[in-house]
Amino acid sequence: MMTLGVTVVAFIIRLWHLGQPSAVMFDESVYAKDAFSLYQYGYEGTWGVAGVADVAVVHGDTSSLTPVGSFAQHPEVGKWLIGAGEMLFGMNPFGWRFAAAVFGTLLVFVVIRLGRRLSGSVMVGCLAGLFITVDGLSFTMSRIAMLDIFQVFFIVAGVAAVVADRDFYRGKLAGILENTPGASLNGRPGPFVFRPWLIVAGVVFGLGCATKWNTVYPLAVFAVLSVVWSISARHLAGARRAAWWSLLVDGAQAFVSMVVVPVLVYIASWAGWLATSGGYDRSWGVQNQSDWVVRYFGTALGSLWQYTLAMYAWHTGPVMASINHPYASNPLGWPVVARTISLYAEADDSFDTVRVVTGLGTPLLWWGAAAAMLFGLVWCIVRRDWRWLVTILAMCSTWVPWFFTNRGSLFAFYALTMIPFMAIGLAMALGMFVKALKPKWRRLGIMLVGVFVALVILDFAFNYPIYAGQWLPISHWQWRIWLPGWA
Repeated sequence: MMTLGVTVVAFIIRLWHLGQPSAVMFDESVYAKDAFSLYQYGYEGTWGVAGVADVAVVHGDTSSLTPVGSFAQHPEVGKWLIGAGEMLFGMNPFGWRFAAAVFGTLLVFVVIRLGRRLSGSVMVGCLAGLFITVDGLSFTMSRIAMLDIFQVFFIVAGVAAVVADRDFYRGKLAGILENTPGASLNGRPGPFVFRPWLIVAGVVFGLGCATKWNTVYPLAVFAVLSVVWSISARHLAGARRAAWWSLLVDGAQAFVSMVVVPVLVYIASWAGWLATSGGYDRSWGVQNQSDWVVRYFGTALGSLWQYTLAMYAWHTGPVMASINHPYASNPLGWPVVARTISLYAEADDSFDTVRVVTGLGTPLLWWGAAAAMLFGLVWCIVRRDWRWLVTILAMCSTWVPWFFTNRGSLFAFYALTMIPFMAIGLAMALGMFVKALKPKWRRLGIMLVGVFVALVILDFAFNYPIYAGQWLPISHWQWRIWLPGWA
């Protein structure tokens, strides 16, 4: 019931006035329109002049859309989901933001379940979910038609599936040992165990990659971790040196589940583009039949391969490397919200009153979570605690790669993929704090945790106007600019 309660609260506050501001915010100019086009043609068509088309689509006018294929910089799953909301509620701000609100709510649910499994406590899991519920960045990105909220849901779900596989696999080995003399493998490698949770992980990670490519980093990390856990489990079961056979037996299964399956999911996500002929670069395979990919895999997949290369070249090429943006941020500052991003802004004629939507994580939450992750890193190294290993690897696999990217501008909202694991880490650290106290001090410890949680909620409430795009006097906006990088 606690899980359901937190999830319902998250959905209500994300849905409240979802259609406001009634305008195209930030990259909704791309994704809301591309999503609508997918349901019309099966691929991204070409719209009229961006500014004019944006004003028109707010009022449901899609007449500037043409079937001429346009170049898209990201895969299609997130856009198909955005489009589903448009099909349900119309081509308007509420319609194109509805799917983001749903998946932002589902994110809270999977964070609770993963936090519960890692901590062994429903209370800790629900606390982690509550933190995501009142995190300003998670809230804001759940109310805008962009791809990131879908990606982060798939990443957290993928990590949760790998953790579930760990439990399932060890449970199966334990069951086998119950019927084994001496309850040990006695130097034998042990039997093959079919692992459905790894397939689930491959599917959801594949959907994440089919939303934004950088999902491949946590996918790779947790694919390797699943094999490491397999070797460890067989060793504990008495396989001794034969546990290394796990590299062959379990490694092959992990390869199929975590490499082959995601590739198939990625290809399937392009079904609309593959089934039609008007998409960007769709005819490349027909025009280049001597290419080796076309010869071995056909014209359709050859065209998709070429399109994928073109997207990769765009992301890593000189155009992206040379872009400078006023809201660019250094990844080093993401865990402590050193920089924000303005997703929408308008003012009255006198500039006395403003309306903004700001990508700002709830400050007290992020600062506390950053400190908790440092504690968790030390605890993991000293105690070899696999639970903290999961949170740290998950956070770092979505953060560290940005330090090596060839892009001129990075944005603070990319840190959205980090906060679910930071929230879980913070909830776990608070739980450990209370549990470590002597019984006579435990009530005081619970009260201190309660005060901290209350302050986080109040911090979110204080900043709510700049998360939800409410009108407020410019002086009130200035009250919320605590650091130079937030303006």
